[in-house]
Amino acid sequence: MAADATELDRLFEVIASRKGAAAASSYTAKLIKGGPALCARKLGEEAIETVIAALGTDKQAVISESADLLYHWLVTLAALDIAPASVYAELARREGRSGLDEKASRTTGDAENNQ
Repeated sequence: MAADATELDRLFEVIASRKGAAAASSYTAKLIKGGPALCARKLGEEAIETVIAALGTDKQAVISESADLLYHWLVTLAALDIAPASVYAELARREGRSGLDEKASRTTGDAENNQ
């Protein structure tokens, strides 16, 4: 099996196919039925677990937590009706641009973004 970014697209298709399923039929359906807030909370939990793993020395734990993080990221996108291609396009738009310049150009009004 190929191990590249196409895995994300395939996984997203499976996740999206579960959007109309009964919550009892799968963990994915249960998350999506819980709405974007539940999906976002789970995404946050996985992000914290990934950070904790990254602070350790067990690379396999980082790989495992990263996979969980990406899964929950895709579930959150699905719950919000956002295709991963939209995120890919945003990354492409930023390619070749200084991260500092990109961050300074944000117009969200969020002072934290400008630090």
